Formats: sequence, structure tokens, C-alpha cells
Amino acid sequence: MAVLVTGAAGFIGYHISRALLERGEQVVGIDNLSSYYDVGLKTSRMTELSQLGGQAFRFSACDIADNVALTARLTSEKFDRIVHLAAQAGVRYSLKDPGAYAAANLIGHLNLLEWARQREVSHLIYASSSSVYGANTVLPFRVEDRTDRPISLYAATKRADELMSESYSHLFRLSLTGLRFFTVYGPWGRPDMAMWTFTDAISEGRPVYLFNEGRMRRDFTYIDDVIAGVLACLDRPPVDDGLEKAGGSRSPHALYNIGNSRSEELMRVVELIEQQLGRKAIIHLQPMQPGDVPDTYADISATRRDHGFEPRTSLDEGVPRFVEWYRSFHGLA
Repeated sequence: MAVLVTGAAGFIGYHISRALLERGEQVVGIDNLSSYYDVGLKTSRMTELSQLGGQAFRFSACDIADNVALTARLTSEKFDRIVHLAAQAGVRYSLKDPGAYAAANLIGHLNLLEWARQREVSHLIYASSSSVYGANTVLPFRVEDRTDRPISLYAATKRADELMSESYSHLFRLSLTGLRFFTVYGPWGRPDMAMWTFTDAISEGRPVYLFNEGRMRRDFTYIDDVIAGVLACLDRPPVDDGLEKAGGSRSPHALYNIGNSRSEELMRVVELIEQQLGRKAIIHLQPMQPGDVPDTYADISATRRDHGFEPRTSLDEGVPRFVEWYRSFHGLA
């Protein structure tokens, strides 16, 4: 039976679909192909998946917030697991278009929970975010930490997804796993994220804007490590045994951090990109952006304990791989 992947045309969605196809799974992919960033990049990802998967990959443009369209698309499909990655991403954009976050991240997530309940799927994995930790200052971030003080609407919607999932798991005994991703990067990444914007700016001789006067640190997690973690979690659903799960639930609902478990200076990323491109960055220091945090750092002890998750790609390895892909994708190699 197939795996339903929402957000299949997105960065992580593309890679998880590819990994599932490569291990012999059938994938039903849906994505609304929103114009939040270049739709051409999304269609290029879909072309790659179609060529790889053939008849094992079935894709349709579909908005998860539109339950009528979702019903028309999924009624004839058979799937027993869901990897739910479709969402409106980005902290800063939530200041401009909050409605997009309510539609995709709240209504869309609820629609997928209903589909999981109606189909009695064996496991639904969904994307949460490190943003749920808000203004926490105690590092590293643990899944047991407080998450009731979000500092962006994006973070608030992702925490709401976790709470809705907890209620559905409790009421309907659904096996659900929420994954709090930490700054994922790598080939086929998102153009709005730092790794891409820095590489783009440096290669074209434009300024690189560093917020908080450059005093920013992130737990950069390479896409291959992320996918290994997602698949490990997918293959081991939380058990309905009444015992406490990662994140504190006694329902079959677990929460895990998916990070590299290292907090890296943003300037180090700039330096590595400079080395790969053979060009110096023009750096403009800026004040902190609303809704942003100065540091992220994942405690992955629960993910390691329950799923053997062990990220292997250092920043020194991952950044050159991304820059090499970026140059090839843009015909610069």
C-alpha cells in the first residue's frame, strides 16, 4: 500500500518521496504548488520524482486546506501511512500574510488528521518546527521544554498542530509523530532560507544581510540526515501502551527533535560559502528581526534512544555539497 506525502513538491517532501521510492514504496504526492517561492523549482522536483518513480509515483496539485478538493483527490487512493509535510513555512512571512498560515497549518493539518482517522492509517508523521521553543534561553532545546510562549505566528500554528494531534491521538488512538525540524539545508533546498540566499548573494556580488549584528547561531541539519531520521520514525509508530512517550504524551503520540545537535555560527556558513565560490561576501549587519531567535540547538537524546538517530554530516561537509548543487542547478558549474 502507498504512503501519502503532503508537500511532495517542497524541499523535505521531495527528498522523503525520493527516499521512499528508492526503497520500493509507492508514493501518492500532493502539493498546492503555492507561489511563496519559485514554482519552477517545485515542478523541477516533480519531474525528477516522476522520472525516478514511474507508475510508483502519483502526483496531483491539491490544497490540503480545501477538503472538497482533498476528498476528490484521495477518495480513490489506498494508503496506510501519511508523511504530512505541507505547510506555510517561514517566520518572517507570517508577519505579511497570517491568513496563509491559518489555512495551511491549522485547517490543512486538521483535514489530514481527519483523513488519518477515517482511513485508520497505521501512522501519521507531521512536520513541526524548532520555532515552537520560542524565546527559550536554556540550550539545548529538549522536547520536554515549555512551548507555550511562541514569538511568531508560524511557531504558534506549529504548536497548535502538536496540540491538535495530541487530542486526536487521545480520542481516536491514532499513532502520530511530530518532528521538530532544525534549520534543514542541502540540495533542492528552499530559496528563502539562509544557505540559498547567502550563496545567491555572494555568487552575484550582492550584500549578505546578517541579523542581530551577525550574532546568530543555528543547528544546521543536512537533508540526508533529516531523511534518515524521518524514515526511522515512520517505520516505528508510537505504541498505544499507556506509557509516556517522548514529549510527555501517554497516548500513541510522540514528539522528536530532528537536528544536528550542534549550534553553529552563521558567520561560519558565510566563510564556507566564500571558500566554495572563491569570492568574498559583502556583509551588512542588521538588527534582530521580529519573531526571530538568536540561537537554536537540538537535544536529540530522545530521537537517538527511540530510533537510533545519529546525524553524520558536519557543516564543513554539507555546505560544499549544497554549493556544488546550487552551481550545477544554475548552470554555473
